[in-house]
Amino acid sequence: MVEHQLAGRGIRAPRVLQAMATLRRELFVPAHAAASAYEDRPLPIGAGQTISQPFVVARMLAALELTGTERVLEVGTGSGYVAALLAMLAREVFTIERHAQLARTAAEHLARSGFPQVHVRRGDGTLGWPEHAPFDAILVSAGGPRVPPALRSQLAAPGRLVMPVGEDQGSQTLLCQQRLMNGWRERALGSVVFVPLVGAQGWSG
Repeated sequence: MVEHQLAGRGIRAPRVLQAMATLRRELFVPAHAAASAYEDRPLPIGAGQTISQPFVVARMLAALELTGTERVLEVGTGSGYVAALLAMLAREVFTIERHAQLARTAAEHLARSGFPQVHVRRGDGTLGWPEHAPFDAILVSAGGPRVPPALRSQLAAPGRLVMPVGEDQGSQTLLCQQRLMNGWRERALGSVVFVPLVGAQGWSG
């Protein structure tokens, strides 16, 4: 997966490649999908949600440019796979999942897998986690019509936010917004398709 799907397609972030080579992806998908865990495609994990394809995950993580000292907010815990990768790349991770069963299962699995630095909460991810803001980086694993203002306000300066954005729920552009000391900078990372970001500052449920 790492050699052909990631490095072979242009991912050049050594820490990201190492983390994805180390973490066992099959542990974060349902048993019936374990044989497909390393294919470069999203897989269903229940509650109408998916675990994103490895290349897109790698691209998002690489864009955050984490060094190991950061406090990170993740929106859309899902199975906990990306949260675990973030824990390997940053100092502390706060992750929010709106589906109660997914949040519970992810929290249990992350604890058993040895990631005490990951804090899981069930709630509306579009509103962030203001009690623990600001965050050095924010990663959103669902597509919204815009970047929620609450998340932008909780990003530290300097800091990076990566999220798929699009007016059509079926197609988005992956954006990296960088908050500087004197403003913002944005760049597009390509076209993607994510499940909808549902919440007060996203799509309606």
